Amino acid sequence: LLLIPPSWRPPSSLHMIMSLCLQELKLPVYRGHSPQGMRRYFADLLAILSNRYQLCPTARHLAVYLLDLFMDHYDVAVKQLYVIALTCLLLASKFEEKEDRVPKLEQLNSLGFMCSLNLVLNKRDLIKMELLLLETFDWNLCMPTAAHFIDFYLHASVKEDDLYNGWPISSISKTKVFMDKYTHYFLEVSLQDHAFLSFRPSQVASACVAASRICLQISPSWTTALHLLTGYSWDHLTQCIELMLLAHDNDVKEANKTKASPSHRPSSLQSQPQTARLSQVSALQRPDFLQGHRVGLLTAAPSITPGGGFSPFPSLTSSLQPAACPLPLHGPVSMQMAFAGEPRHCLSVAYSGGYLGAHHTFTAGCFDR
Repeated sequence: LLLIPPSWRPPSSLHMIMSLCLQELKLPVYRGHSPQGMRRYFADLLAILSNRYQLCPTARHLAVYLLDLFMDHYDVAVKQLYVIALTCLLLASKFEEKEDRVPKLEQLNSLGFMCSLNLVLNKRDLIKMELLLLETFDWNLCMPTAAHFIDFYLHASVKEDDLYNGWPISSISKTKVFMDKYTHYFLEVSLQDHAFLSFRPSQVASACVAASRICLQISPSWTTALHLLTGYSWDHLTQCIELMLLAHDNDVKEANKTKASPSHRPSSLQSQPQTARLSQVSALQRPDFLQGHRVGLLTAAPSITPGGGFSPFPSLTSSLQPAACPLPLHGPVSMQMAFAGEPRHCLSVAYSGGYLGAHHTFTAGCFDR
């Protein structure tokens, strides 16, 4: 540092990355000791609500991270977990969003699952819960997530000298559109399994870019510029990338099954009005390969729009619809809802060692014009 001229100042983006990297070194240690068996369910719940209220990705990721940290230290009843999850969403949105984007108390109380749980939030109890969470986190919500890094890394994700399938890229702008969709898809995949909490947020964001370059058949998969920008070499990212590619292949298989089923209607998703899709899980926003390898972003087809995706829990999305009328109840009421255990994680911690070297049916020909 003493060798740096006093007049030199780092670019604002590099300065922000350096600041975020310093902050992530101070993040609490996630032990993976959460006694709750519904982590995936509540991660999807927060994703759906974030999408419904049009919250930014950083607010969504911070809300899930706060919930993970809280569940990692306390054993909480299922009914209280709903209150805690909603409080995490409120705190994250207050920290990351503008005031008019923060969900209102009456909006949360009008959700269908709140009535099915006979649960009504009031301002006083909500403030108490916010104080409890803030004290748990030592009043520090400045916790960077992978979503905080991704925009900085996207600027260097595609360059003029990159190759697509061994040939020069004909359209950098269109390639960047694909890259943006893929990286945000992998970013939301990282919310679905707590295995990604074993990596640093900057590492997860870097792996999102690397996995996207693999899916788009852009070579080299990891460049010197990205290495210098992120601070991670290819060897630092391979384990995280393999988890993401495994999730990618699982999603492709599920999408192919859905497409092959007799009841599937290819145009039904696109024909729905935007308001009808706001309750679907934004954490499973998938790039265009799930609706056809050659149809999508480059042809400006509306295959993926904000809020699109396929919910892994159909009953969850239906329970989020606004209720006809809230049920004002007095006194403690038992919860009339049963769960058959945690839904199966979409990722598996065990994966094959040669996964990155395997053949994948990615978006072959997606840049052919």
